[in-house]
Amino acid sequence: METDWTEEFSRCADLIAQADGLLITAGAGLGVDSGLPDFRGSGGLWRAYPALGRARLQFAEIANPAAFRTHPRLAWGFYGHRLRLYRQTTPGPAFGILKSIASQLPAGARIFTSNVDGHFQKAGFDPRHIVECHGSIHHLQCMTGCRGKVWPADDFEPEVDEAACLLLNAAPVCPWCKGLARPNILMFGDADWIDTRTQHQYARYASWRSSLDRLLVIEIGAGTAVPSVRLFGEQQGTPLIRINPDDASTAADRGVSLPMSGIAALRGIEAALRTRGFLAD
Repeated sequence: METDWTEEFSRCADLIAQADGLLITAGAGLGVDSGLPDFRGSGGLWRAYPALGRARLQFAEIANPAAFRTHPRLAWGFYGHRLRLYRQTTPGPAFGILKSIASQLPAGARIFTSNVDGHFQKAGFDPRHIVECHGSIHHLQCMTGCRGKVWPADDFEPEVDEAACLLLNAAPVCPWCKGLARPNILMFGDADWIDTRTQHQYARYASWRSSLDRLLVIEIGAGTAVPSVRLFGEQQGTPLIRINPDDASTAADRGVSLPMSGIAALRGIEAALRTRGFLAD
């Protein structure tokens, strides 16, 4: 028998109507709603990248700066394919619903995400309002961090042999030392990630947060294996709407748990808000 979530969606609508600002915290589950691959577990990675499966490489072994040193064409084959995929993929409808909700709040919304795909920017959210806690695939840095600088990856057009997961054209290089460049992403075992860009994002968020009295957190698709997103949202000490088909549990007095996909939950919340007249039909 199908569960009726009307009461929970109504509670979410109440929380949104009472808020002066919204913090959207998002993990990989939001990207899955847009049709992006799910890398949870080796099976998900190997389905998306069979060559890595044949080599029995786990996600932590390819999403690692050591892979760029030992197998640069393979590492850039993986990240180059992802870069191209993220550029080509249209953000799903959940982003539009979130934008509509944010537009009705006095202080709007800010984003905290572990996703490196740049889809919040692509969906029209102000880049100055986003914290990318693991960096962005759309920016590059020197492998050695020679100048401590980060630059856009706009000029890099990867050509990838998808069957072999190998980069076919030249890898990007550092404009200063001419050595190999890598994505400006916090990888596993990564002591060389340049976090300057992300630290500026944190500072802008902290300034905005200090101006609010009634912040609400909506968390979407954030897992527990790497709990950065969950912890940041919980640390705000505010009501929390947690959306996750696998683990949506949260304290009942803190907010609402919705064990479903992001788009299913947001469509239910959107309908409840329209019933209240909070969102126009």
